[in-house]
Amino acid sequence: MRTSTGCQHEMEHPRFTFNPKEGIDNPALVITDDPDPQSLLPRLCHLKRLEGQSFGFFLQTDQSSRSFEVRDVEPWSPAKRGGLRDGDRVLEVNEEYVHSTDFCRVVRKIQSCGLHLFLLVLTRDEYEEVVSVGVDLQTLAKSSKGDGWSRPRLCHISRDPEDGLGMTVTSVEGQKGQFTLNTVTDGPAEKAGVCTGDRLIWINGVMVSTLTHSTLNRTVKRIGDSVTVLVIDREGESCSVRRKTPVLPEVAECRGLPHAARTVRLAKGPDGYGFLLRQERLAGAQRRDLVHVLREVDEGSPAEAEGMEDGDLLLAVNGTPVECLEHDDIVQEIRRSGDDVVLTTISIPGRGFYRGLGISPLLFYEESSVQDERQQTRNQRELPLRDGRPTIYVQDGPGQTGSRISQEL
Repeated sequence: MRTSTGCQHEMEHPRFTFNPKEGIDNPALVITDDPDPQSLLPRLCHLKRLEGQSFGFFLQTDQSSRSFEVRDVEPWSPAKRGGLRDGDRVLEVNEEYVHSTDFCRVVRKIQSCGLHLFLLVLTRDEYEEVVSVGVDLQTLAKSSKGDGWSRPRLCHISRDPEDGLGMTVTSVEGQKGQFTLNTVTDGPAEKAGVCTGDRLIWINGVMVSTLTHSTLNRTVKRIGDSVTVLVIDREGESCSVRRKTPVLPEVAECRGLPHAARTVRLAKGPDGYGFLLRQERLAGAQRRDLVHVLREVDEGSPAEAEGMEDGDLLLAVNGTPVECLEHDDIVQEIRRSGDDVVLTTISIPGRGFYRGLGISPLLFYEESSVQDERQQTRNQRELPLRDGRPTIYVQDGPGQTGSRISQEL
């Protein structure tokens, strides 16, 4: 019988004795260090909401650290379902780095994004840890995307009489619903920002992954004078697959879309702003599809001087989207603005264009100089109605100015 096993065991694992004067020197009991803050990666939350629904959280700014903190995430909300948590600190909104930027600008960007919102966040503890050791947050955000990351491009192509659209569509062998584009040098597609080898994601708002090659070719042939396509290069698509994120226009670069929202800055004149705001249903629209229309622009009024046109549609008041608000709520919002107001408008064809693509007309609109980065309270009075409809007139009065530090989204 061999009896050396016990001796070998003791030799391999020597006895450990603790000397309080020398401290713990047993490697088996050494406590590991905390993870390197450089190795912490932010997480990406994808929030999806319905038309007219909020995302279900508050965004709060910490003026001392210039950070944006998520608060009061509502149960069963798009924010909760998207993985957002109370205390999260926001680094990016729809793939754009926003830390330490203007709070109201970030709020407007979230409010105007439409139905999809991507937030890159750190937990409160992670944020405090990386900040305490001086980690560059923008570099950290970029590293979370991986090598080869790029944004998709939303390109509008106008047909040329000779070159047509200047591109051809090729199916990817062995991959159903996957298509690449080949462009003509200096052709319409290339000039619009499409590159040879780009993956085609959707065309005029329709996801091509749902189409066969023959159906897609017929769709392209039926296109009129122009087409809007969402494309991404191959490396960018690989990054999206690795991050498990869909390629959507909400995170895309805009390339030459034909319609854009515009800003109208109005200062109250002796007779007010000089226009009417009406709620109407557009011809051919669905029963619930009501819009807020600017009507009866008075000659010589501030509205006419700033280029307001009869029939334009109101999208936002002082940077806040109002399409889903009731008429009376918008009137009160304008009155609360005081003796000046900033309106964001778009033409009826412009709204139809964005609606056809399934995206918000405010998605690519950004007016950094919208001057409503404050909350005001002013004395108001009811003025006469014109033709039975409310006029947009506001009386002077004392006001108070303060910083907006929290916003429901």
